[in-house]
Amino acid sequence: MSSKSVQQLDRVVIRFAGDSGDGMQLTGDRFTSETAALGNDLSTLPNFPAEIRAPQGTLPGVSSFQLHFADHDVLTPGDAPDVLVAMNPAALKANLGDVPRGATIIVNTDEFTKRNLGKVGYAESPLDDGSLDSWQVHPVALTSITVEALAGFDTLSRKDKERAKNMFALGLLSWMYHRPTTGTELFLKSKFGARPDILEANLAALRAGQNYGETTEAFSVSYEIAPAKMPPGTYRNVTGNVALAYGLVTAAHKAGVPLVLGSYPITPASDILHTLSGLKRYGVTTMQCEDEIAGIGAALGASFGGAIGVTTTSGPGVALKSETIGLAVSLELPLVIVDVQRGGPSTGLPTKTEQSDLLQAMFGRNGESPVPIVAPSSPADCFDAALEAVRIATAYRTPVFLLSDGYLANGSEPWRLPSVRELPTMTVDFATEPNDVDDSGEPVFHPYLRDDESLARPWAVPGTPGLEHRIGGIEKANITGNISYDPDNHDLMTRLRAAKVEGIAATTGDLEVDDPSGEAEVLVLGWGSTYGPIAAAVRSVRNTGAKVARAHLRHLNPFPANTGEVLRRYRAVLVPEMNMGQLALLLRGKYLVDVQSLTQVRGLPFTTVELADAIAALAQGETR
Repeated sequence: MSSKSVQQLDRVVIRFAGDSGDGMQLTGDRFTSETAALGNDLSTLPNFPAEIRAPQGTLPGVSSFQLHFADHDVLTPGDAPDVLVAMNPAALKANLGDVPRGATIIVNTDEFTKRNLGKVGYAESPLDDGSLDSWQVHPVALTSITVEALAGFDTLSRKDKERAKNMFALGLLSWMYHRPTTGTELFLKSKFGARPDILEANLAALRAGQNYGETTEAFSVSYEIAPAKMPPGTYRNVTGNVALAYGLVTAAHKAGVPLVLGSYPITPASDILHTLSGLKRYGVTTMQCEDEIAGIGAALGASFGGAIGVTTTSGPGVALKSETIGLAVSLELPLVIVDVQRGGPSTGLPTKTEQSDLLQAMFGRNGESPVPIVAPSSPADCFDAALEAVRIATAYRTPVFLLSDGYLANGSEPWRLPSVRELPTMTVDFATEPNDVDDSGEPVFHPYLRDDESLARPWAVPGTPGLEHRIGGIEKANITGNISYDPDNHDLMTRLRAAKVEGIAATTGDLEVDDPSGEAEVLVLGWGSTYGPIAAAVRSVRNTGAKVARAHLRHLNPFPANTGEVLRRYRAVLVPEMNMGQLALLLRGKYLVDVQSLTQVRGLPFTTVELADAIAALAQGETR
């Protein structure tokens, strides 16, 4: 029976940090999975370098994984870690500025050699010079203890044994926070089943970490966090990219049509391609094409053939796909363009997050070519946003942008699996016979004879007898689809396409406002992944007694019908964005309301504290 004390906590934020080859993403992911299995609510923030292999032990090569879990509703990955696990001096230096005084730091002392210290500019070890006295530092020789624990594995080299130090660290943290390891053991057996020596070494390192925590005097306290109270149901932990892929497949299944993905790998969207490629048994076809243009061309061709065409990319890829998106607007065919936004311009910050593609999605094509835009608000919400994007694309025969971002794509949270009866109904009606008569009274198919309500044109599968018609990018005559250069016809077709997109607002519902008192004078309006930080900040400000309203946009084109009325209801409207104010620009131009921007482009999500400070200032009557 352990004599160590157990302390109850309501929440904790842990950050694992080390070299990109130290397995920090795997360690964080496994700790997260076990935490989800215990019923805690959680949110994660993976953060890794863009380089495939940055110089070992340097600041550019630091990879980290942050997890916030609690016994209550969790909205963000946490502003600052309560516990930092630093595998080397670079990891310590890169992350120390985020760690509040008094927090716990677990340091791998084996890596604090003179050479490694010099790589990051330490003249003297911070473990010895007193610079860490304000933190609770636990120096642990993670590497050498791991090697010692694996002494009996004669078939493994010392380097192979050292690689297992992340499992030792995982075992130690699992002991500290009473996490099970059953799921991790099963994962390791699946991953290394063909290499029994590697498997047993990792399992031994994992158990050695647990035993070290239990037996060493360095750790006298362990912690428990009770499960969160969540709606009943079956949950799984899910990243935004995986949830988005599942949403696309579910939508195609509900609509009764195949799903075809034409894509070119690009960070941070590639995992959608990887996930969908494993779902072929559900009517999914994936094509890894030679470039971005080929990817969207294949997707649009699939849509013409009667499938739901999807292409996935990030900002630079959207630029290459713009001509084909314009073609899809002209052809009026369903197509879903998934843009997992990252820092730009150009190659920019491939592994960091940003919301800077909104204006590109709105206007990044030649001519008047409006496209509906949908944005998920959390990793789990990517599933529902994908359903909505497919619904709009198929019902209105239009390309649709789905704007996710790197924060949502790689972050994770518990997702309650919906029952089939909770899923929206989707029906696709293909044209099967002529829909009009010609001047002589003979049956004829007119490809641009629109539905009176939706203004959608018929969707005719190639090869259907009697439905032959022209396609291509040159302007078509209204109703007949013949090539037309008539000025009045072009004006009409342009306005019809715009009216079709504007009409989508009738089916998306009003913008809902969270204003418990009904007396707030300040509204905080967000879109996309700012949902969690905004909600957490508004909660914090309300706890001080201030009255603040909150709303979040899922549909960015068209805006909900009541958006203008909502904006004019408040004395001040604050719009936080991870860009230079793109949504604010659109709102000012459309509704002539002087919304106030709060912007950042640091490649990281907003913190709760910085948003709360700005909201509190507005609530007190200050202007930005």
